[in-house]
Amino acid sequence: MGIAKGQDPQAEDLLKNTPSSIHLVIPSICYVEAMTTLEQEEKYNLDFLHRLKIQINEAEREQISQNAKRLVSRLRQCQVMLNKRTNEIEQRFYATFHNLSNKAEMITLNHDILQSILNRNILSKHAIDRLILECIIYHARLHTSENKIFLSANTKEFGKREVREILQNNSIQYFSKTQNFLGWLQSQSN
Repeated sequence: MGIAKGQDPQAEDLLKNTPSSIHLVIPSICYVEAMTTLEQEEKYNLDFLHRLKIQINEAEREQISQNAKRLVSRLRQCQVMLNKRTNEIEQRFYATFHNLSNKAEMITLNHDILQSILNRNILSKHAIDRLILECIIYHARLHTSENKIFLSANTKEFGKREVREILQNNSIQYFSKTQNFLGWLQSQSN
């Protein structure tokens, strides 16, 4: 979603131009979470557009106010701009989704991952993030000889001290910004 919303241009560039030295891996649950988030955003936008329409109708009924006429014009412009932005986000979302599905190895949920959720009491109020974390740890334990990086802008959950400690204990470096990861990657090649 960060790429789709234009929040991390470096991530989009990294995905489009992934160096051969980088092997992308993503938990399958991330695809589900992204699609659910996109669906929720669409509902919020439709609700907002509905409210705009109500305000436009109310302002159009007013016969004497120049402010009401200007408001109608601006609210209609808002409708158009929101629809354009929504379409841009959706196009970037599906392009990103397609690129990831073609380039990234998928970590699928399995019995061991689900069991580890029961054995570790962390992120208890955030089931999806908990699943993501356990998928990453599971995959890291299968690939002990490789450098492992976890890149997520979700610092609210994954930036917590106890989560960072678990990641470090499993030889996983956490980056919240693609720019920081790229800086680290460049320093490794020097």
